[in-house]
Amino acid sequence: MDRKTKGKIGEERAIKFLEENGFEIVEQNYRYQRAEVDIIALLNNDLLIFVEVKLRGNNVFGHPEEFVSETQQNLILNAAEDYIHAINWTGDVRFDIIAIDKNKSIKHFVDAFG
Repeated sequence: MDRKTKGKIGEERAIKFLEENGFEIVEQNYRYQRAEVDIIALLNNDLLIFVEVKLRGNNVFGHPEEFVSETQQNLILNAAEDYIHAINWTGDVRFDIIAIDKNKSIKHFVDAFG
């Protein structure tokens, strides 16, 4: 299975997890310049959440959540700023990470960066 297919499967699992926990998915794979936000979700109609999904086949080099670099965080922040402006959002925002490990267990890191 190639990397793109694995990423898609990881995002689908993350979406299912978020929906089961009361989140409304409003965008997937939102692109702005060189950045992509995997999932944009809404919670209670007043909190906009930008979610980065990380899937790792093994933990030899570290856990999935450790692979969101500062550069990637900054790209996500820029894309979020563009999205917030585009929809004229005035509510609160948050940046989360959903990490899926080799055992398919999901960890949700709330307010992980930003």
